[in-house]
Amino acid sequence: MPRLYDSRKRILVTGGAGFLGSHLIDRLLEQGHEVLCVDNLFTGTKRNMEHLHAEPRFEFLRHDVTFPLYVEADEIYNLACPASPIHYQHDPVQTTKTSVHGAINMLGLAKRLRCPILQASTSEVYGDPAVHPQTEDYWGNVNPIGPRSCYDEGKRCAETLFFDYHRQLGLEIKVARIFNTYGPRMHPSDGRVVSNFIVQALRGTPITIYGDGLQTRSFCYVDDLIDGLIRLMNSPPEFTGPVNLGNPTEFTMRELAELILSETRSSSPLVMQPLPQDDPKQRRPVISLAKAQLDWVPKVSLSEGIKPTIEFFRSHPG
Repeated sequence: MPRLYDSRKRILVTGGAGFLGSHLIDRLLEQGHEVLCVDNLFTGTKRNMEHLHAEPRFEFLRHDVTFPLYVEADEIYNLACPASPIHYQHDPVQTTKTSVHGAINMLGLAKRLRCPILQASTSEVYGDPAVHPQTEDYWGNVNPIGPRSCYDEGKRCAETLFFDYHRQLGLEIKVARIFNTYGPRMHPSDGRVVSNFIVQALRGTPITIYGDGLQTRSFCYVDDLIDGLIRLMNSPPEFTGPVNLGNPTEFTMRELAELILSETRSSSPLVMQPLPQDDPKQRRPVISLAKAQLDWVPKVSLSEGIKPTIEFFRSHPG
């Protein structure tokens, strides 16, 4: 069972102005902690933090994690990195630097502070998987020189660094492999399938489906994912991960599009486009490790979670 917080902590969240980071910060503040949000605002936005301006236990620092950071903290959540293909392919060199140099700098900070550090890794470390569904002991099927490699290989290298710091220096680490997550505060132009379909449906423009629409993804609502991250951070020190965090219920792209059309009452037509290079055809986590070690399972179904997500996009059209 995860151990509970026994006192207020000062917690550093890199990438805290982003989709996942801002939800994590909200939850940590609700638990009574002090939070330092570090973000260079490349893909994060101050809008995600507007509701925290009067919160005395919240602090924002604009900083790029590819440069060293000298602050004090009791725990570190390292979420800094563009996470959607449109954003991470915009500057692939910088994306790799963020994953690798950022990991080195945050691990160095954790070493100095002697504090636990959690790495937000990704299901992309499995690439276009030849094994389905994916367990944590699967090494992946990743193209090291393709257009997605800056993100996939950057995250794989970050995992390597985390485990080397753990083995060589005894650093307390946690590695979460995050599968597709959705919910309010997603960026409307991040190119991810949930945000794409919702924005297109609300605008009444054609919904673009890549490939034959039969490729699958598993969608985890953001509240469930944040619960998993916090449980992982508070798990016993000997449990490092990597651990899959995602919803194991699988949907085709066509099923997702039809659900969003129904919920938005949109008449947008479906338009098929060629599948992008190295785009995975299947993605579904095995979460037995998270169940056993963290007592964690997702609770929010796609049909439930898509409603507040759509309402967010209705009220934040751009």
